[in-house]
Amino acid sequence: MRKQYHFRHVEADTYIWDISHLLELTLNFPIRQVALSNIQELEEAYWYPNTHPTTQDIIAHMQLIQAADLAYPIILCTQGRVMDGMHRVAKAKMLGQTSIAAVQFEIDPAPDFINVHEDDLIYAD
Repeated sequence: MRKQYHFRHVEADTYIWDISHLLELTLNFPIRQVALSNIQELEEAYWYPNTHPTTQDIIAHMQLIQAADLAYPIILCTQGRVMDGMHRVAKAKMLGQTSIAAVQFEIDPAPDFINVHEDDLIYAD
């Protein structure tokens, strides 16, 4: 799996979670089906909140969506927001599914980083 992070803006701060860490924390969580209609991020500019994507950007995401493995549940925070798995959500939607396997935190973990620029994060495993 490629190294990934989840970013969330909380007031003036940027909270960052290491996806590998989230996977470890949720390994034994119960898996349940979540309706895709409840995934708020489908109605948001999730991957491009502040920019206009190029066609190349969209192609790159389409390739990630095609490669996404629906055998793995997505990870949701306590409020039901996606922390990991948006490419799987997109794939499920494109395949006409109405729900997706998910695990959800009852208490959100502390972020692994706060206010670190994404270029300063390690992306090599």
